Amino acid sequence: MDLSLLLQAIVSGLLSSGLYALVAIGLALAIGVIGIVNFAHGEFFMIGAFLTYQLAVSLGLDPLISILIVAPAMFILGAVIYRTTIQYVLNAPELNQMLLTFGLGIILQNLALLQWGGDPRTIPSIPYRSLSFRIGDVTFGYVLLGSFIISLLLVLGLYWVLARTPFRRGMRIGASLVGLNVNRTYLITFALTAALAGIGGVMIAVIQSPTPTIGLAFTLKAFAIVVLAGLGNIRGIIWASVFVALSESLVANLIPNGDSLRNAVFFSIIFLVLIWRGRRTAE
Repeated sequence: MDLSLLLQAIVSGLLSSGLYALVAIGLALAIGVIGIVNFAHGEFFMIGAFLTYQLAVSLGLDPLISILIVAPAMFILGAVIYRTTIQYVLNAPELNQMLLTFGLGIILQNLALLQWGGDPRTIPSIPYRSLSFRIGDVTFGYVLLGSFIISLLLVLGLYWVLARTPFRRGMRIGASLVGLNVNRTYLITFALTAALAGIGGVMIAVIQSPTPTIGLAFTLKAFAIVVLAGLGNIRGIIWASVFVALSESLVANLIPNGDSLRNAVFFSIIFLVLIWRGRRTAE
């Protein structure tokens, strides 16, 4: 085995894990705090990517600057969706919740198709997209490294907020017990999950050319990470993201035709973890 290829695959996986954690932690918040499995989570990511593209094409905004617009816009979108749909199914059977969020995802995907079409959209004239540096035989892309740093800072910042503020207590022991409105707490949480996914979309719009179906792939990644960490276990998201991203990178780079097996990695992780946990429960 080529050692340099192995090292490059490991580095690529580690750098991708930051973005995966950023997307997955939003899904973990929705499950752990609100108690709803959001199948539309990947579409928030996709909308964030296309908003970034549109801001770059229409206004010439650099993607890093567009975060200041995309994140609040996605927060508002998440709040509106919660107010108009999600809050009405919180006490409904889980199947109703899943069907609702799945339907929301289909609606968002088709709205994107109507607005931007089905072809990949590339942001033109990003001077730093192709910049990189080398350490030995391993190449580090500035965009992927920057995405990792931004994502890690956001995830660690969210951990700090959840650990140090009354908002954490409101989510953990019941908002009404600490003087917070339960529905308002859920609304803020759901809107925050949309904003985090939107920021992830900003980064992917720089790394690759998004399509309206990109949300499904990142929904699979987020679900694999959340299942591996444990449903609602926010603390386990970072290590689970590293495992999933490394697995994907190693399969894609070291196995012949491995790039076509990327999605199989996530299905396999979900499948094996659920079987393992099911067997432990049965015992």
